[in-house]
Amino acid sequence: MITLTKEDGPADLDGVTHLSIGVSWDPTAGSSGGVLGKLRRKTGTDLDLIAVALQGADPVRLAGLDSLDPMGNGSLLHSGDNQTGHGDGDDETVTVEFARLPSVITSIVFVAAAYKKGSNFQKARNISFKVYDATGGSTQQVADIWPSLLSQDNGCAVAKAVRVGGAWKLEVINDTGKIKQGDEHALMRFAVSK
Repeated sequence: MITLTKEDGPADLDGVTHLSIGVSWDPTAGSSGGVLGKLRRKTGTDLDLIAVALQGADPVRLAGLDSLDPMGNGSLLHSGDNQTGHGDGDDETVTVEFARLPSVITSIVFVAAAYKKGSNFQKARNISFKVYDATGGSTQQVADIWPSLLSQDNGCAVAKAVRVGGAWKLEVINDTGKIKQGDEHALMRFAVSK
């Protein structure tokens, strides 16, 4: 089993055949009380987990938003869009099966974003990114990443998996930045910069 922190740098994924990244958050009313606060908690906010698959420096596939199986073979799967943050456990997940990824894919950057207009990290509480070793059908958490509550940004590069020869390494990034909402090119440029 691997254990990951940002300070440790890239970790070898030797023996890890399936990796999952999950994002969870709780809806919040912010500083609103009364009826408006109850309405905000009920509607929640929409954060999105997106995996950007790269061929060298070029983004070539996107898992998330409206693309659940961008490779068409189940090697990079998104669980679907949770638009509120309601519910227990991870609200959205991306699972990678390394052996089935096309050989042209050299890295995958996992980004969480308040991507859609009207959503933002400040309308969510207890944002958490979890990394799981999902090899052999069991799921073991190997990292828990919490972004800063002080950030005014709307995007967070969570982690990056990199192909090194025939093996993969995973690095915790936990780096925030601004992404123009609703702009896929801005989202991909943010991922490529990591």
